Amino acid sequence: MSKSLAGSWKSLAAWLLGTTYSLFAGHSCCLAEMVFTHPGGTHNQADLDFVKARIAAGEQPWTGIFNRLRLLATPLARATVPSDENGQKEEGKKAYANALAWCYTGNDAYAENAIGILNLWGRTFKGYDPVAGQNLLQGGWIGALLGPAAELVRGYSGWQPGDRAMVQAMFKKSFYPVLNTMSTWNGNVDLTQIDAMLNIAVFCDDEKEFKLGIQRLKSRTRAYFYLVTDGPLPDRQLWFNPEKWVNGLTQETCRDNGHHAQFAMASAFHALEVAWNQGVDIYGDNAERYTAALELLATQLRTGDMQGTCSANKATGSLLATWEVGYNHYHNRKGYKLPNTRQLLDGKIRPHGQSEWNIFYETLTHNLDGNGKVQLPRR
Repeated sequence: MSKSLAGSWKSLAAWLLGTTYSLFAGHSCCLAEMVFTHPGGTHNQADLDFVKARIAAGEQPWTGIFNRLRLLATPLARATVPSDENGQKEEGKKAYANALAWCYTGNDAYAENAIGILNLWGRTFKGYDPVAGQNLLQGGWIGALLGPAAELVRGYSGWQPGDRAMVQAMFKKSFYPVLNTMSTWNGNVDLTQIDAMLNIAVFCDDEKEFKLGIQRLKSRTRAYFYLVTDGPLPDRQLWFNPEKWVNGLTQETCRDNGHHAQFAMASAFHALEVAWNQGVDIYGDNAERYTAALELLATQLRTGDMQGTCSANKATGSLLATWEVGYNHYHNRKGYKLPNTRQLLDGKIRPHGQSEWNIFYETLTHNLDGNGKVQLPRR
């Protein structure tokens, strides 16, 4: 990395941190004390009930995807938490799969499997290397699997209060240090951290951590998702030298023609959904920004053409199953048309999309056409 580019990254990080903490300081005294809604991470009770009813009725695509999910919903088979990120990912996915399976079936065996994995983390996990780098992303990835899983089984009567408190303490001691150290890499890392922060904060009833995550999300939203009305252009190098600045461009669109942008979008929408489920509407203030990002990237992936935004005009072949959360909010709840997003979902994502890292079976959990249960933010 050149010295000039490294300096640009540091300047951006300093601005983001300054914006985040000034917003945090300015609002923390003005918001009423929070009462958290549970379940209220990436999933809320109405949406869980909707999917549960679809599965009980044998409806597709929910039933077919759920049958695949259940293959992951296996019991604990380790004595300690694995040290490598892939091993940790598999344990996180197992916990999440079991938690969802419990919510969708009511079978307590799945809840026992989930809390067995979570309790193992609570007993044995000591945290990540404090040196900033890949560990910040790894903590985000794993936290964004374990956090939602823990929140889903939070109300299970068989989870002993002492064990639940142990897991909450583990999150605070072993995840907060890497999540609260904002990454100065590309924006997908920060957004992954924020995804984990907010899900874990809800599980822990941690108002301070929740508000910090909200302010980081607000800051990163503007720094990552572009609108032509934003004013002076961002640093071209940090945005991988776009050929054309258009609504919906992301900081990583031209990095690899849409691959990492999908991970960033997934994490952003997960975080937005957690906020919404807790009565905080960040979706609304950023509707133009996020719907433009959905439609532009959907057009690029659907056609294979970057629409003149990048010097390399062929879009990535990666198809990540991460479009459902944003589409559900803006289309199903709010009535935005989003035709390109819908065509991509129907033609490529729902049949072929890949669940990877914190992108986890969204066509099962957030394909909610016809739900009709619109929550109204309270704050």
